Amino acid sequence: MTQIRTRIAPSPTGDPHVGTIYISIFNLAFAKKYGGKFILRIEDTDQTRSRPIYEENIFKSIKWANVHWDEGPDIGGAYGPYRQSERLSIYKKYAEKLVENGKAYRCFATKDELDEMRQVAKKMGKRLGYDRRYRNLSEEEIAKRLKEKQSYVIRLKVPLTGECIFEDGIKGQIVTPLADVDDQVLMKSDGFPTYHFANVVDDHLMKITHVIRGDEWVSSTPKHILLYESFGWDKPVFMHMPLLLGKDGRKLSKRKNPTSTFYFKDSGYLPDALVNFLTLMGYSTKDEKEIYTFDDFLKNFDPTRIGTSGAFFDIQKLDWLNQQYIINTLSEKDLLAKLKAWQFNDDFFEKLLPLCHTRMKTLGDFIALFDFIFVKDINYTDELLTPKSLAKADSQIILYAMMLLLEKQDVLEASKIEKASHEVADLFKINHKKIVMPLLFATVMGKRFGPPLFKSCEILKKDRVRARFLNAIEFLGGISNKKISSIKDGLEKKDLTELLLKAKA
Repeated sequence: MTQIRTRIAPSPTGDPHVGTIYISIFNLAFAKKYGGKFILRIEDTDQTRSRPIYEENIFKSIKWANVHWDEGPDIGGAYGPYRQSERLSIYKKYAEKLVENGKAYRCFATKDELDEMRQVAKKMGKRLGYDRRYRNLSEEEIAKRLKEKQSYVIRLKVPLTGECIFEDGIKGQIVTPLADVDDQVLMKSDGFPTYHFANVVDDHLMKITHVIRGDEWVSSTPKHILLYESFGWDKPVFMHMPLLLGKDGRKLSKRKNPTSTFYFKDSGYLPDALVNFLTLMGYSTKDEKEIYTFDDFLKNFDPTRIGTSGAFFDIQKLDWLNQQYIINTLSEKDLLAKLKAWQFNDDFFEKLLPLCHTRMKTLGDFIALFDFIFVKDINYTDELLTPKSLAKADSQIILYAMMLLLEKQDVLEASKIEKASHEVADLFKINHKKIVMPLLFATVMGKRFGPPLFKSCEILKKDRVRARFLNAIEFLGGISNKKISSIKDGLEKKDLTELLLKAKA
């Protein structure tokens, strides 16, 4: 009997997403249900965005949730290496094999040509994409271009007619017209594989039997199936989990929600409670229980009880569940130990003392100075978040722009946060001291004055600071996707002045 093998394959290109924990839980549960193996693979082919610190954070976040893998980059296994950047020669070999067999081809399209294709398709109202102009070059023409050292990518030769039909292990039969599938790039001109190609090659070589992933990957599955068929390989079973949805009913996005696992860790959530909460997403137990241990979940897991509709990520429900865990699973002695490990420890307090040493008249002042450090949410008011009678819409825009600048930092550092605040003031042509600083104090601390702001942000860390920006923006009425796009465009152009309504320098 074939051993069941599942995997999680995150990319180290940002903060560890809570969705990675969600998908890891169900992959682990499925593997354990059938006596199989659960594998962690790092998909780091995006060399412009991948960082070692992001990879390390993936390990830390999944381990914090008490989810453990059987094979991976850190522990090895029989099918390694488990880091895609260490498998480049493998991808090159298999891509060339497809070219030799007439299943793929070298495409010499330049950036200008691709831009022209998009413009033409847009004018004609057709689907934007590559027009296959290099699909049927003669061997002589290819040899000539290679001799001239022209840059090229390798593309899959997708059938022009027909349908891709597969049976999803959760959603049932899914049919996609092949006319809707482009000749996807397999190998980029820099010698790195695309996500889709490396994903399929690795899943095959690592003997993955079940690909359990988020619903957003359904549209990519035909590309993967076509690759399996081009190689003549057996396909795994594809199972697409319900999406985690935000309050707006859309996929949980860091644009408008705290999504980093570290946010929940640093905000004082218990890992067991978070994992319990995530198992409730799109899944129901036979007895409809809501509170149970992870071991019980694994023991009683039934894949047929996974739902097909999106799952609302209800923070209030998580708060309630976390409270039940504190009340019912922790003795007072255990609770004290958790508090000490969280933030009430010498190492953490030593970071705070330099910020308050000269500001305290009595020891009791410590609490008033640092209340914002220990609470999860800040109580905002219109007055706090609209300094100098700033319009609410202006405050939203300024905060979102500041947040985007902070996101460029892997780890928040006081000097870089301060630099970003001055950059915001310059981009909007507003007064740094009278507008930017009061707004940032109010957002991070819930007051106009307090300990040194930028060092405080460094101690709070990126995910909690980011959550406060999002919460403040939400309090002010929320921000539209159109405004978000305008802010991003303004940051690229280094000018945001046209976005403000009433802010004065």
